[in-house]
Amino acid sequence: MPETAAEPGVRTVPSQITRFAALPTVGPLAALILACLFFWLRTDRFMTGGNLSLVVQQVMEVGTLAIGQTVVILTAGIDLSNGAVMAFGTIVMTRLAVGGGVPAPLAILLGIGVCAAFGALNGTLVTMARLPAFIVTLGTLNIAFALTHIYSKDQTVTGLPKMLTALGQTFPLGNTDVTYGSVVMLVMFLIAWYVLRHTAAGRHVYAVGDNPEAARLTGISTRRLLITVYTVAGAVYGVAGLLLVGRTAVGDPQAGQTDNLDSITAVVLGGVSLFGGRGSIVGVLFGALIVGVIRNGLQLMGVASIYQVLITGILVILAVGVDQIARRRRA
Repeated sequence: MPETAAEPGVRTVPSQITRFAALPTVGPLAALILACLFFWLRTDRFMTGGNLSLVVQQVMEVGTLAIGQTVVILTAGIDLSNGAVMAFGTIVMTRLAVGGGVPAPLAILLGIGVCAAFGALNGTLVTMARLPAFIVTLGTLNIAFALTHIYSKDQTVTGLPKMLTALGQTFPLGNTDVTYGSVVMLVMFLIAWYVLRHTAAGRHVYAVGDNPEAARLTGISTRRLLITVYTVAGAVYGVAGLLLVGRTAVGDPQAGQTDNLDSITAVVLGGVSLFGGRGSIVGVLFGALIVGVIRNGLQLMGVASIYQVLITGILVILAVGVDQIARRRRA
């Protein structure tokens, strides 16, 4: 008998499965689940509430940095300076609060403001001077790094006010202690998801990353948007710095030296295209957790830290390769 055609408007099961598999978050989520299952089978200590909470704590500042990095990459840019900018923000807020006699709330705002100013500088140079984002942020990385060591005099800031370390405190969730900083990171991901998914500004970010000239012709002020994107990203880096201070309870001038690469790793593993215009902030959260799970799991297995870096590098290359293949198929 001839095959019966599907009724109009009714999706077949295979088409629903295909559509689900095409979602940008499915790949990162599947990778995260597989990584968790692997380490669960290899060590009894991995799948415990305390250890999973520790994984989230360990990635909360990198995950927050990845939020700002994602917004920049969605516009087809990149920010190599975010780790150094974050470190400078932490030194500003801690030194002002400890040695400058500045009230802690104001010190926090000034630290975040300094990071936002670096973001505005990056955005201005990229748009007004028409310099490549890679070169601009490589330059501001060195500037922020130098200012951090000059201003801190290479000394770790200790004896911080309680407000600066409050996000490192924990509260019980069942039998597990969860830090307030972990909750802040998740809330920031939720805010970023809403803005990118449900606001005109979010749609403009995707449009500029996909085709800046077409976006300009539709009436989007691409220069103003890019400056805003880099400035907001800078402010997000300042929040990441506050989370770092809460976790470590010090202002460390050596902090953040590899966090820029870790944030890019999280973005790439999360399925965001380095060519801009495509990706999901939810996938970036999964990407950050993948990095944390792999490093935590390998550490529990007694694997040397250098192999953790090796495996992470391999995963990044694979993720970029998959993105390249998908891009060529759409072309």
